[in-house]
Amino acid sequence: MYILNRPRRLRTTEGIRALTRETRVSKNALIYPLFIIDGNGVLEDIASLEGQKRCSPDRLPFLLEKAVSAGVKSILLFGVPSYKDEIGSSAWDESGPVQKAVREAKRTFPEVTVITDVCMCAYTSCGHCGVIRNKKIDNDATLPLLAKVALSHARAGADMTAPSDMMDGRVAAIRAALDSEGFIDTAVMSYAVKYASAFYGPFRDASQSAPSFGDRRSYQMDSHNALEALREAELDVSEGADILIVKPAMAYLDIVRRVADEFHVPVAAYSVSGEYAMMRAAARAGLLDEAGIVCESAAGVFRAGAKILISYYALELAGWIDEGRLG
Repeated sequence: MYILNRPRRLRTTEGIRALTRETRVSKNALIYPLFIIDGNGVLEDIASLEGQKRCSPDRLPFLLEKAVSAGVKSILLFGVPSYKDEIGSSAWDESGPVQKAVREAKRTFPEVTVITDVCMCAYTSCGHCGVIRNKKIDNDATLPLLAKVALSHARAGADMTAPSDMMDGRVAAIRAALDSEGFIDTAVMSYAVKYASAFYGPFRDASQSAPSFGDRRSYQMDSHNALEALREAELDVSEGADILIVKPAMAYLDIVRRVADEFHVPVAAYSVSGEYAMMRAAARAGLLDEAGIVCESAAGVFRAGAKILISYYALELAGWIDEGRLG
């Protein structure tokens, strides 16, 4: 005797499983982070991020050609300057590495969406994300400097700025500065929820931005807190953020879900350098299937509610989408 109304598990072909898949991933949802260093003719490996490179602005088209060929058309640029001082003044230099890279990207691949990280940590001599007074961050003194950085990127042609500093009020300051010069269509993708995380180590090596004293726990978030994430996101939305970033991704999928459910703006998850390095090292040691674990992790990010994934695996993910492993 058959019970006609019992629930059924889907036991069928791979084609039908793909057709009925609940979570879908598009190449258009991928952002590829890149490190831009001062100089010319530079294309160097990053030891802590195997497979990733630092490049000078003139060599950026070489990397962009690979990205565009793979189907990834959004990039996030981080600057690695040759000059640092107490206030990070090279961050808004019109001839800085990021500003040059933006112009080069728009000249050679105008279809690429260019997003620029806006922060001070790689540019200050102390390695902190803002102005330091008596070894403490001066939030309000940092805001006009962040606005100057964002404006310099917009003038170079950036499509979107991404403040990652975690200063209170920075989105409003940047939005006002952009609007005042007519950059009303330059979007702001805010690192609204950025935890003080141990997963950032390889990035700090890649961007040469480790703090020279103390840590960033006074302005980045405590990993134990969830309601704080909603307060931070609410503040940035109220100030005009177009997209909210949750960072890191892997250990904070519950936060991705809560932010996505609470706010009606797109949420991006940043799968950070430590996540990339762990998966890469485990795969190289023969402990895990690299494609399998990266695709599974990416699916988890989108299943949690993210609409965008920032990942050092963006180009590989695009290839695995083509192969049907993810999509």
